[in-house]
Amino acid sequence: MHVMAGVMHDAEGRVLLAQRPAGKHLAGMWEFPGGKLERDEAPLAGLARELHEELGITLQRAEPLIRVPCHYVDRELLLDAWQTDQWEGVPQSLEGQALQWLTPAQIDPSILTPADRSILQAWRLPRRYPITPPGVKPDQRGVWFERIGRAIERGERLVQLRLPLWPRELVRELAAALLPLARRRGTQLLLNGDIEGALALGIGVQLKSTQLAALTARPLPLAQLVGASCHDAAHLTQASSIAADFATLSPVAATRNLPQRPPLGWPRFHRLAEAAALPVYALGGMAPSHIMQARQCSGQGVAGIREFWLI
Repeated sequence: MHVMAGVMHDAEGRVLLAQRPAGKHLAGMWEFPGGKLERDEAPLAGLARELHEELGITLQRAEPLIRVPCHYVDRELLLDAWQTDQWEGVPQSLEGQALQWLTPAQIDPSILTPADRSILQAWRLPRRYPITPPGVKPDQRGVWFERIGRAIERGERLVQLRLPLWPRELVRELAAALLPLARRRGTQLLLNGDIEGALALGIGVQLKSTQLAALTARPLPLAQLVGASCHDAAHLTQASSIAADFATLSPVAATRNLPQRPPLGWPRFHRLAEAAALPVYALGGMAPSHIMQARQCSGQGVAGIREFWLI
């Protein structure tokens, strides 16, 4: 079953949600409006038809956001989400469902269906994901506090603190010092592998692949981001099973950090990212200039180290 979903966002940055009616699967939960694609119907045409039938609006333009495969006991479906800010008319409930407009910060992921949580994260998450270089030494703390602060000020919205040469407590202190600025600017900080530190600070965590393999449940509340470091399809499936918010998939190209792993290449990255049920960043030999290629290959964007700190 191919189901279309429309992420409709207005000039105020709000997005429209619809509540699933009584008697339907996952009744009472909220979702992005849309419906089933008819046989031989093009995705954009199907989305336009569903939004017209459900909300009374005429869709003018939309672009793909993410495709989320869903596996239930009695059904399998593909949730195909497109985003738009261009339509004619005022959305109204024509099928008796409750509607609400919310900003990204106002949306509690727990009210959404599990598949729609992946759509929410794809809409919220940026195209760039900088990671601090592994060779940074503890005595460079002041330099990197300023450098990360400047990155946040210029608009980076997602930053991973990966500092393997530092004592864990020193990394936590750096995160705590950066946190007031990050919150003012709407930037999410993630600690590399430090679940306890993330819980204590109320921020996100980037799980190592070994941690990911050992987990049976999500390690943080839904309000705190969980990223998963993945290298193959099994890792991506595990990331979805523990309700991670996104994954990095590496190495896409040859890299010094993972010399023992052959590069995936863009065709294989495309196949894996398209089949994943969560947003996927391309990692390994990436630079901001690769964002468009990652998007064309079903990626959320690119994550990287050296090329992201050149400014």
